[in-house]
Amino acid sequence: MRIIAGELRGRRIAAPEGRTTRPTPDRVREALFSALESRLGGPGSLEGLRVLDLFAGSGALGIEALSRGAARVTFVERDRHALSALQQNLKSLGVEAQTRVLAEDAERALDRLAGGGERFDVAFLDPPYGTPETVASLATLGRTGLLAEHGVVVLEHATEDAPPAEPGLALLRTRAYGTVSLTYYAKGTS
Repeated sequence: MRIIAGELRGRRIAAPEGRTTRPTPDRVREALFSALESRLGGPGSLEGLRVLDLFAGSGALGIEALSRGAARVTFVERDRHALSALQQNLKSLGVEAQTRVLAEDAERALDRLAGGGERFDVAFLDPPYGTPETVASLATLGRTGLLAEHGVVVLEHATEDAPPAEPGLALLRTRAYGTVSLTYYAKGTS
């Protein structure tokens, strides 16, 4: 995998070994960041934002956000192989100072972050497809103060799975890219 745009453009990142992690394909990441930047105000609109990368895997989404100007990214990952690849990627790219890594499950991390008064402009969710963690994480993001006033959530899921509707989050749109779909939510009511 490689970083698509920004300061780290073209740099390679390691994917975790094993089959528990499913890296987001380059073309899907390109589409995601194009849509996200369009929603936020155009190229350069990630500048200075605070990003949450849940179920981070290799960290590709959060690292891409850093490359495009995000100020800080919090990564949440519990799988030890993925965690090792994530930490290796952050170190080799020299972005450790702009990051925080929580080695725990998403619900525990979200509760801790909410309790600490954290707020994020963008949250990426790329959970294992079809797991209850998806709905639980969206519900937590919708009911807590974790999202900034104009916060955006991007959920990656199997195209065959309908995106969940959650109180506190307005479902903006879903785009399919073969077997992978991206659903965008904004803070608000569905």
